[in-house]
Amino acid sequence: MSNRFPKEMPHDPIERIFDGAWYVTGTVMLKPLVRLIRNMVVLRHEGNLTLVNPVRLTNEGEAELERLGKVTHLVSLGGHAMDNPYYVDRYGAKLWSVRPTAGADELTEDGPMPLPGVTVFRFHDTVQPEGALLVEREGGLLITCDAVQHWVPHRLMSIGARLITSLLGFQHPAQLGPPWRKVMTPPGGSLRADFERLAALPFDRLIGGHGGLLRDNAVAVLQASIERNYPRG
Repeated sequence: MSNRFPKEMPHDPIERIFDGAWYVTGTVMLKPLVRLIRNMVVLRHEGNLTLVNPVRLTNEGEAELERLGKVTHLVSLGGHAMDNPYYVDRYGAKLWSVRPTAGADELTEDGPMPLPGVTVFRFHDTVQPEGALLVEREGGLLITCDAVQHWVPHRLMSIGARLITSLLGFQHPAQLGPPWRKVMTPPGGSLRADFERLAALPFDRLIGGHGGLLRDNAVAVLQASIERNYPRG
């Protein structure tokens, strides 16, 4: 089975965020010698697990995941989709996505959710659909894909990845992804209004599809990032 899907890559152990929420930092080879970190968030409700921005794990990692509960739902908030087919095949998990995807239920702001206590945020002005997920517990946890990345140094990043991310400007907390913004901003347009709506949500913590977990004061840090990237003239 595994030969039909991208192979598992090195990753950290699963880490607790708060009761019923965890994350794991994995990796992906962007190009030769450039190994980036990427995150998967795990949410549990009544023994069922929802994987946000899914990352395939090693056999040991899967065993650790299965001890938390049953893998039931997958949520794709943007372009991180390479491991979705593996989880659908391995666990029969149901796929939810903000982008039109064969076999997936579309995530909308007023539609059904894979679990209670979460809401979906959708960008209105991006070239392609992009979303975020708000977990409405413990002060709020905002989960993004590439739009916001709280980039921090990490031992699993290759030297090439550290160099490239530095050159691309991934040096600030709650960074608005520079390549993502370049691709997702319409010609002559701006995504400031979308980011301001995002920063108006109630959350203390933030984690993106890349980077680390911002554990407190996340709204203020994101607001500062918006001002840095969209200075008022």
